[in-house]
Amino acid sequence: MAYRFSLADVGFLRSAEGVAALAACAELSLTDRSRIADVAAAREIVGADFAAAVLETVLLRRKSVSKVDSATGWLFTGDALQQASASPVARHRARRLAGRDVHDVTCSIGADLVALAGTASRCAGSDVDEVRLAMAAHNCAEAGVTPALVRADALHPVTKNTVVVADPARRDAAGRRAWRPSDFTPPLDELAEAYRGRDLLVKCSPGIDPSLVPWAGEVELVSLDGGVREAALYGGSLAGVARRATVLRGDGTQWTITSDDPDDVGAAEPGEWIVDPDGAVVRAGLVRHYAARHGLWQLDERIAYLTGDTPPPGVRAFRVLEHGPYTEKSLRAVLKKREVGRLEILVRGLDVDPDALRRRLKPRGHAEASVVLTRIGRSPVAFVCHAQSGQK
Repeated sequence: MAYRFSLADVGFLRSAEGVAALAACAELSLTDRSRIADVAAAREIVGADFAAAVLETVLLRRKSVSKVDSATGWLFTGDALQQASASPVARHRARRLAGRDVHDVTCSIGADLVALAGTASRCAGSDVDEVRLAMAAHNCAEAGVTPALVRADALHPVTKNTVVVADPARRDAAGRRAWRPSDFTPPLDELAEAYRGRDLLVKCSPGIDPSLVPWAGEVELVSLDGGVREAALYGGSLAGVARRATVLRGDGTQWTITSDDPDDVGAAEPGEWIVDPDGAVVRAGLVRHYAARHGLWQLDERIAYLTGDTPPPGVRAFRVLEHGPYTEKSLRAVLKKREVGRLEILVRGLDVDPDALRRRLKPRGHAEASVVLTRIGRSPVAFVCHAQSGQK
């Protein structure tokens, strides 16, 4: 069970005494093995009343390093950190709203609000949870931004003529993931109704079904370093195209493809390379558009693997060594012939568990290979490849 912070905890953590306690506990191991000793040390340093809050904050700050930039002095709750956007994703979304008056109506501890406040003409944040709102005030001050903050229910508008940004909670009180938009907090339909006629941006999980959000004129899928992070739903004048995929990388580079781009490609015989498009492209339904941009084509019109004679730059692609109908027996023979011992298996369009298949194949040898399993038409096909390193 995650620790539940109180306003008293936040007040202590923001005080000079709390800052000193956090610094003193920052070097504790905080592992399962050291738990009893760490709790005893924290109680000695802080006292019983706030030891748990201090230890939880130290742990969450360590976890935040890979997600939130420059947040070493921030305050978090476990749920809020889990739902917060990675900083590059938050900054990308904020850039799309640059120069506008923006109200983050579910600002939580302020991770997205800080990015919005850096680009908006004017910025406000609100939340129904007074503890998270107090943490947001602290975190915004740490980041050097000063949005207006108010306690308010997201379903009861308190600003006018602003772009409304929302990030509904997607877990219930027991921590179970909510899949239906009606189970979000606040519910997605009620949120859209509350801001009918307003410019609205809602952050959702990447598995959202666009048919469930007819008010969203644009659905943007965003990935970071190959992992799909979120879907962003844009309503009102914010919507530019029906579908967009944006691929961000940790080095600051990015590219975008949209449903307005050409998609005049079809399926044909395999080329020299197999390309697995970035997950944002696949989830946005823009595989053909991506293929058209890079001179590729499809192996099968219903499968997201692409093929061609030259892979796009910076993409992890697979040079085809040989291919043919897939059976375990035939694949085992090819791997044995090539003395493959280190084996990567990628599957799309077939009911095959890569890990279970690898165990059954028992590859042995000095060579390394990647196997791409898919289907062309109704026929299962195996491609034995050498992977070209790159970042999707």
